[in-house]
Amino acid sequence: MGTVTEKKTDVSDSAIETGHLWQRPGFLIRRLNQIHVALFFESCKDFAITPVQYGLLTTLSERPGLDQTSLCAEVGVDRTTMADVLRRLEERGLVKREPSPADGRQKIANISSKGRRVMNDMYESMREAQVRFLAPLDPKERIEFVRMMMQLVEGNNQYGRTSLKHFD
Repeated sequence: MGTVTEKKTDVSDSAIETGHLWQRPGFLIRRLNQIHVALFFESCKDFAITPVQYGLLTTLSERPGLDQTSLCAEVGVDRTTMADVLRRLEERGLVKREPSPADGRQKIANISSKGRRVMNDMYESMREAQVRFLAPLDPKERIEFVRMMMQLVEGNNQYGRTSLKHFD
């Protein structure tokens, strides 16, 4: 039993060693994001939608009528980025914004029927990007990898520029 603990400690110690670039979690996370974005754009090139835009469309399809501040908390982007993403999607007719019935100073956003069609048409391409990204892992590792990423995001949520509402 002591041997297993020693092995776990050895793996843990090497995992947090920051001398070599390939042992730095931040470097690996950034690199994984670059790879995922590249796969997303390759798979979804016909739609001219970014991963953040797709995430926003997904959020609005699940939770219509959110204001910009609520969308920031749902998607995890700052207000400036959200305003730009909403403007671009609205210009393409994928999102509609209107004054909030509760507070006329705020605008609420909804996915348009065109936005829903694009999102539905994109689903298989988006899914292909995710499958390709996770392909080096076996099915159990994929589940564990996503679980561990969620654990890291939840445990460090307060340090992001925008706190995700899901974990508050």
